[in-house]
Amino acid sequence: MTIQPEISHYNEAQQPELKAVCELLAEQINNALPDADCKIWHSHPVWFLNGNPIVGYSKQKAGIRLMFWSGADFGEAGLNIPGKKFKDASIFYNAVAEIDTAALQRWLAKARDIQWDYKNIVKRKGVLQRLI
Repeated sequence: MTIQPEISHYNEAQQPELKAVCELLAEQINNALPDADCKIWHSHPVWFLNGNPIVGYSKQKAGIRLMFWSGADFGEAGLNIPGKKFKDASIFYNAVAEIDTAALQRWLAKARDIQWDYKNIVKRKGVLQRLI
């Protein structure tokens, strides 16, 4: 699967080291989730399965934040769980060397298998339901 032009543009806009991080993340995500739709959503790249956000990354002060919408339920020590209301978990990268691709592939497999329904969160007035 090729990288969407809008995501390539996002990656190109980053500093060289962070651009390399973004490019590797996009490649790994595309390979692991070939049936996912991807687009720029809320100003950063996000991959969706059946309209439900699964994984995305964004440039933040601490580096490139890789976020899994349902990552709190992955049971992975390497992912930081920021809050209790939503089920997201993330990790920050500042260099390609920091990315453990085996762990990333494991997380991406879990992202497919463990999903909360963010697509309908507004309809359900902020209540999340487990999909898978």
